[in-house]
Amino acid sequence: MATQTVPLSGLARRLVEDGLLDAESAQNASEEARKAGTPFVSYLVAHEIADARAIASSASEEFGVPLIDLSAFDLEAIPKDLVKEKLIRQHNALPLIKRGVRLFVAVSDPTNLQGLDEIKFQSGINTEPILVEEDKLATIIEQFLSQEENDAFGDLDDAELDDFDLEAYDEADDDEDVSSGADETPVVRFVNKMLLDAIKIGASDIHFEPYERTYRVRFRTDGILHQVTSPPVNLGTRLAARLKVMSELDISERRIPQDGRIKMRLSKTRAIDFRVNTLPTLWGEKIVLRILDPQSAKMGIDALGFAEEEKERYMDALHRPQGMILVTGPTGSGKTVTLYTGLNILNTEERNIATAEDPVEINLEGINQVHVNNKVGLTFAHALRSFLRQDPDVVMVGEIRDIETAEVAIKAAQTGHMVLSTLHTNSAAETLTRLRNMGVPAFNVATSVSLIIAQRLARRLCTKCRSVMDVPKETLLAEGFTKEDLKTDFEVFGPKPGGCDKCKDGYKGRVGIYEVVKITPELSRIIMEDGNSIDISEQARKHGFNDLRRDGLLKVKGGLTSLAEANRVTTGH
Repeated sequence: MATQTVPLSGLARRLVEDGLLDAESAQNASEEARKAGTPFVSYLVAHEIADARAIASSASEEFGVPLIDLSAFDLEAIPKDLVKEKLIRQHNALPLIKRGVRLFVAVSDPTNLQGLDEIKFQSGINTEPILVEEDKLATIIEQFLSQEENDAFGDLDDAELDDFDLEAYDEADDDEDVSSGADETPVVRFVNKMLLDAIKIGASDIHFEPYERTYRVRFRTDGILHQVTSPPVNLGTRLAARLKVMSELDISERRIPQDGRIKMRLSKTRAIDFRVNTLPTLWGEKIVLRILDPQSAKMGIDALGFAEEEKERYMDALHRPQGMILVTGPTGSGKTVTLYTGLNILNTEERNIATAEDPVEINLEGINQVHVNNKVGLTFAHALRSFLRQDPDVVMVGEIRDIETAEVAIKAAQTGHMVLSTLHTNSAAETLTRLRNMGVPAFNVATSVSLIIAQRLARRLCTKCRSVMDVPKETLLAEGFTKEDLKTDFEVFGPKPGGCDKCKDGYKGRVGIYEVVKITPELSRIIMEDGNSIDISEQARKHGFNDLRRDGLLKVKGGLTSLAEANRVTTGH
């Protein structure tokens, strides 16, 4: 029996009539938005299904609601303290102008009558909708709420801070949305806002840093740190206390580093974990939060940025019955996501998978994950030996740090298990020589390691505002492009200074740069003859395996990143 479809709403129907969507896309988007609890217009814009400006224009004509351009609107003119932040975020609606007994509210979806009614009830003023573009509305809401938060913090003094109840937040209740917070004190609101803002912009880390006369908060986005705010320096100890309470750390201990975790539940189906580390510094405790989003491990191998032949090498190695796959690179180069992506591919009912990590960064259903604890003797090597007594098919070791771990991992790879792990080396060739320097016999390295992936993360150019750069052929040849490369017409793109409203400084997101080396019989022979990293690299090039520099240049040639960015991550310049 055919599934009964829900009739399209007035706005969805109008978008179909105007040719912005076809009926099937509108139906699917409407259903997905309903499941996700997201406004229909927000869903369309977030998934780039339809243009925000075109949606607003059609909605304005359909419902007879005036349409204005928010980009030229003055934040100072927006009435403050009329509506709480929670209501503004919940309904994606912002009071813009108060005229007598009427309050004009900016909305991107004029069918959101519930939001208008709740704002009317809270403010006590009759509301009238003004239609605006969804993306511009989201931007101005963030700017307005950030301004309000900064204004509130600027007026705080020590007398007011003495009344704060930092214990009021109940982290144990996983079903409670942290953004709703029963405790509405400024420090609690500020910390919650920093966490939410970091998630929204896709930051990987948050740094809370005290200095003698200043205090700053920085986000790391696309691998680059930038300052987002500077609260009063006298809030430093209270911000540290708040974060330590949320992480279930000892707030009275300020002399030694501590590690903890925070779980933030964004909805019934999505939660974000923060790995928290405190460090005593000269002027207080610096606290760094690493954002661990389980979604990043489930984005699929195609999203990593592998070239087709590199992807095939990785998939082929994953589906071998035994062997070792090593992922190498510095901290923050995306090794964990590459490994977890491989584990997700292998994560089926037929396989027994176990991991030893320090710490467990992302929780994956169906995989047995062990948190290494050196204090009680649960080392990587100890955990790995225990795994081998539990009939595993696949084991993952967070990092090979010593000869003991290396020997157990190699033994596992030689006895019918697939082993995945990481090393902190700069290239595939150096990984092999590093194992030799640890004391692993050459024969064991040659017969156990099946694939090595060396990687870096480069900022991805914004496709909306990237611009063509005029680079002389001589310069391209000097950078490493070949004469064969220059025979084909390609354009070198660079970031637009300052970027656009869709990106930051001309970049949006990151793309992987990879060196994927399959251990061939020829490479095995060089390893067993104790060849150095130069010999191994030369043989890898003969096989056609690109090194990091070459793959970076190919990403430049493809318009994915800039030459300056490729230089930054592959040469350090």
